[in-house]
Amino acid sequence: MKEDNNHPKKIDELLAESKSISLQLQQLNEHKLIKAYNSIPQLLWFHLLKGVAFGLGSVLGATVVLSALVYVLAQFEFIPYIGEWVSAIIDVVKTPTTD
Repeated sequence: MKEDNNHPKKIDELLAESKSISLQLQQLNEHKLIKAYNSIPQLLWFHLLKGVAFGLGSVLGATVVLSALVYVLAQFEFIPYIGEWVSAIIDVVKTPTTD
């Protein structure tokens, strides 16, 4: 029967890889995001802040896009049919709403 001389080397390599994986898992468990997901209050706070940031970004983005669109449409008033339509849109936008 042939004896395998590489057997101890393979075991040493596997042990080294196992220790490396264990160290990486320990580092991952110490990450702030993982700690936040392990704590319900921190997770709720994180999601609340994320939702506020998303809502604020959406409102600001829509404001910028609509302002640019109204400005561009206001430049088309000299075209006969489009100008009347744009003027009507601008009047609706500028008219304050009453509740």
